[in-house]
Amino acid sequence: MKKIIVAIDGYSACGKSTTAKILAAKLGYVYVDTGAMYRAVALYFIEHYINCTNQKAVTEALTQIHISFIYNHKTESSDTYLNGLNVENEIRKMYVSEKVSEVSALPAVRKNLVEQQQKLARKKGVVMDGRDIGTHVFPNAELKIFMVADMEVRAYRRQQELFARKQIVDLADIIANIESRDLMDTTREESPLRKAADAYEIDTTYITVEEQVDCIMNIAVGRMIELEYRVEDI
Repeated sequence: MKKIIVAIDGYSACGKSTTAKILAAKLGYVYVDTGAMYRAVALYFIEHYINCTNQKAVTEALTQIHISFIYNHKTESSDTYLNGLNVENEIRKMYVSEKVSEVSALPAVRKNLVEQQQKLARKKGVVMDGRDIGTHVFPNAELKIFMVADMEVRAYRRQQELFARKQIVDLADIIANIESRDLMDTTREESPLRKAADAYEIDTTYITVEEQVDCIMNIAVGRMIELEYRVEDI
């Protein structure tokens, strides 16, 4: 069937990345974690003391950043590499989470990473998750999904993710971090987080990851069949 671009947007800790990874594997598509890309840039800025208000420093720093994804056979998923170093675990830590929304709001950063994201999907057959994929990166994506969930559930999920990485963080601190990120993501001037008019909204509060994947998989297959018939009709 005709390959498509699946754009998955939504708030943090709604299950976007987990669902997108499994969906891509089931479809035989490439998975691109755009959130990891922004986290990698945030980590570089932190480690190199880049001031986000210094446009010259930001622009110069971006020329020194190379992000890639390499498949990890042990975890059966892709790890994020920053300038040749595996930073998959480091970019998931709270100190990076506290910085990533500020960094991702910078026009120069978004322009740089959006260009990279668009190159990765030139041949389609891609599942990409983030916050502006269906509205800005791929406004013409054949399938757009927008994921939401209750705050308490989102915070608990993030706490469990951190615990799995041997990081113990108080739930109240996680809620504060998520609320801060939500505010910055939805109010930033550069491609803010919002639901695309033609996106399917999925509330993941009370459904499992498997149910999320099955739901999107059914929509994706239906969309591909629809496009196949359109091509044949022409």
